[in-house]
Amino acid sequence: MENHNKPEIIEIVIIDIEVFVREGKEVPRGHHYHYLIMVDRQKYKVEKECLTGKEILLLAGKVPFDRFQLNQRFKDGKVVKIAYDQVVCLAEPGIEKFMTIPLDQTEGGR
Repeated sequence: MENHNKPEIIEIVIIDIEVFVREGKEVPRGHHYHYLIMVDRQKYKVEKECLTGKEILLLAGKVPFDRFQLNQRFKDGKVVKIAYDQVVCLAEPGIEKFMTIPLDQTEGGR
């Protein structure tokens, strides 16, 4: 007798983005992967491949998020500013880590 209610077992693999990039490996894509990302020397596990700048800031506890700038560092040392609504896909080649910078409260006329 078959058991049709038996749950399917799906193995989730956690990919450490920083380690994969340093070792020159391509970061895999797909719903069977979770990712470890480094934000300000702290690792965070994310369950989706693509996040907005705002989502990364909130994940790192940067609240209110609009008081921080998010930068993305690549393996070659290049640093790029990430906008709050900009989508970052973690499996893109060369992403190493993220850094935040507190914004001066006088910026933007506040």
